[in-house]
Parts: sequence; C-alpha cells; structure tokens
Amino acid sequence: MLRSNDTTALVPRVSFDGPTLEFDFPALGIGVAEYDEGPTGCTVFHFPAGVALAVDVRGGSPAVVGDYGWTNAVCFAGGSVYGLEVVSGVAAELFAQRDYSTRWDTLALASGAIVYDFGGRDNAIYPDKSLGRAAFQAAQPGRLPLGRRGAGRSVSVGKVFGFERGEPGGQGAAFRQVGETKVVVFTVVNAMGTIVDRGGQIVRGHFDRASGQRQPLAVELERRLAQAETAPRPRGNTTLTLLVTNRKLDARTLGQLGRQVHASMARSIQPFHAIEDGDVLFAVTTDEVGDEGLDVSTLGVLASEVAWDAVLSSVQDAGENIGGQP
Repeated sequence: MLRSNDTTALVPRVSFDGPTLEFDFPALGIGVAEYDEGPTGCTVFHFPAGVALAVDVRGGSPAVVGDYGWTNAVCFAGGSVYGLEVVSGVAAELFAQRDYSTRWDTLALASGAIVYDFGGRDNAIYPDKSLGRAAFQAAQPGRLPLGRRGAGRSVSVGKVFGFERGEPGGQGAAFRQVGETKVVVFTVVNAMGTIVDRGGQIVRGHFDRASGQRQPLAVELERRLAQAETAPRPRGNTTLTLLVTNRKLDARTLGQLGRQVHASMARSIQPFHAIEDGDVLFAVTTDEVGDEGLDVSTLGVLASEVAWDAVLSSVQDAGENIGGQP
C-alpha cells in the first residue's frame, strides 16, 4: 500500500530558502506550505478585502472550483483532484476569521485549481485541508518563493515525447508597475509543453539525455512522423496562473484581460492548452486605481510580458534533468 495522508504523520513546512520574488502589493498576502513527505505543496493567495474574479479555463483536463465572480482567496495545489481539499482548508480559516458567521453577506469565498504531481513519486500524499490552513496562516505580503516550492514542488515540463524527456518545472512570478498601475502574475508550470525564451530557444523540457540537448519540437516531430515512431502522451499536465492588477475593471473587461494574457502564454509554453493539459488562469482586480491613460489592450500587452517573465522564473532554479521523474 502506498503511503498516504491517512497512514503518515505529516508536518506542514512553511519556511523556505532559495530564490524569491519580492514586490509591492499590500492588498495581497501569499502563503506557501509543503509536505516534505510527498513532496507536494500548495500556494495560497489571500485578498483580505476581497476581489473581483474572472476565470479562463483551457485545455482538456482542468479541475477548478470557485468561479464566483468574487473571492477572498485563490489556491493552487498539487495532489490532483484530492488537492482541491486545500480550498476547503482556506475557506475554513476565513470562516474562523469571521467568527463563524453564517450570514449570506459574510460567507467565506475561496477559489482554486490543482496540478497532477504524483508522477515519479512513490506515495499518495497530497495537499489536504490542514496544509491549506497552514499556508493561509503563514501568508504575508510581497514575497513568493520561486522554483520547486509550494504547488510547484513536484511538477515537470516538456513531456511531449514522454516523461523520459521531461525536466523539473516549478512556480514562478513577475511584477511590473507603470505609474500607479500594478500587475503581478503567478504561475505553476506543470505543462506537457516546453518552456521557451524570447529568442525562441527551449530552456526547459524535451531533454535528450543521450545527447544532452533540447532539440526543437518540430524537428523531432518530423523525424518521428517520417519513421512512424510514436510516444505515449503523458497525462496529468496543467499550468495554473493568477493575474493580479490594481486597475479598476468591470467584469467583462477583467474577463477579456484574462483571456488575452492566457492566450499570450502560448509563446512561452509550447504546445499549450493541449488535450492532456488542464490550464486555468484566474484574473483578479483589487480595483484601486483608474486608467491613467493606459487602455485595457495595452494593459493586456504589459501583463502578457509579465506572464512570460513569470513562466521563465518558474524554472530558473529547477535543477537538472530528472530522466522521467517529474
């Protein structure tokens, strides 16, 4: 029997060393918690005042909850569908904060989505309600651990031609400010696709251990087609993204901004939104500043570049090729 949450004494870890993004966004608190016994983890984004929310779901295998149009927290977790329990833990903490009020206008709203991170692990340990509560309790503003932390603890990328070509993924983030307008993007990259830089080079994934090279996907695909060679498509892939801005936006515009940025991420993850992926982007606004002459389409271009930076940061310290152990 595989070790599981029911058979193992689990201790949440909430303090981490390593690369970190530090940024200025007081309306947002971030908590990260992990079970080293997995390893697996979760990342919780807390908005004490609440935020307007839009959700863009793409790919063929998503698992997402809490598309309310308004939320107090967004949760990312490993553990596949079992990791959705993290959202319940965060909601429970919000409930406690509100003295367990059951009034309609004080209900605790938490949203979230998961990645499949069991591949390559020899256990069934997943981020549960207790881990979600631990992450929420540890939340602080302006800081996110990057790389193989939180929900990105045991993820992988670049598995178009099987797990043996995969390499470690992770969680990333990037921040930019223009005048009073702030944009920050967080992402957990567990994609079937490879990570591509602005020069069009593969920087993570599709790694050939024999040659030590990452050959362009089109070249490898054409070779395999010519030789009628096939490879099993690995399932259990997903990229989770949270776009946060302080720009005042109505519901329609917020949704369109999310779609624009999510579509743009196909430049940095190739392929993206495949049938084997479950990609989800949450877009939220803290609704604090006006347009300042920055139209929404331009804001989308800016946020799209921030998203690309976030994807690249997710693998900046992801470690060496793992030879099929995502």
